Amino acid sequence: MPQDSMREMVSLELEHPIWDRFFLPAPLAVIGSREETGEWDLAPKHMVTPLSWDNYFGFVCAPSHSTYSNIQREGVFTVSFPQVDQVVMTSLTASPRWEDGSKVEVKAVPTVPARFIEGIFLRDSSMMLECELDRIIDDFGANSLIAGKIVAAQVHEDALRADDRDDQEVIAQSPLLVYLHPGRFARITLSDSFPFPTGFRR
Repeated sequence: MPQDSMREMVSLELEHPIWDRFFLPAPLAVIGSREETGEWDLAPKHMVTPLSWDNYFGFVCAPSHSTYSNIQREGVFTVSFPQVDQVVMTSLTASPRWEDGSKVEVKAVPTVPARFIEGIFLRDSSMMLECELDRIIDDFGANSLIAGKIVAAQVHEDALRADDRDDQEVIAQSPLLVYLHPGRFARITLSDSFPFPTGFRR
């Protein structure tokens, strides 16, 4: 591209976090954990990712959040990936706590129990992961990375890739919910094959 046709770039000051200055797509997940009282907690997170090609999953959380202390104490957590029609339900899990520390709104969210660990999922999610705590890495500023090993996984039939199904058909039948930080969301219903070079290996 000729120099005179390049897009104008804007330098961002690093005195404050940069992430609110542009939109950044991310998966949207609901993390399930057990409170010290025995009640269940659900909390939406968008800083979530696989941690290797093996079955490890991680997300960013703050030590001041109950999710952090719950997982540190209990050693397990669940991950629900909501479907596109579950945005309102997902939003309810972000409701602030009442004076007694409870999240009453979570009780209004339909859930199903995990199969192998003590936990719950957002019902009808497109994917559900059961994780055992592997490690917590602190001091990413005010945040921490919580890493878990996946011990059980379920995928909604419509979202399951298969040799006899075209990948675009899968996405069309089970659109992906994406969080666009800050404060927006999108539905992915259309995709294209990535143009990997010949001989590419991961």
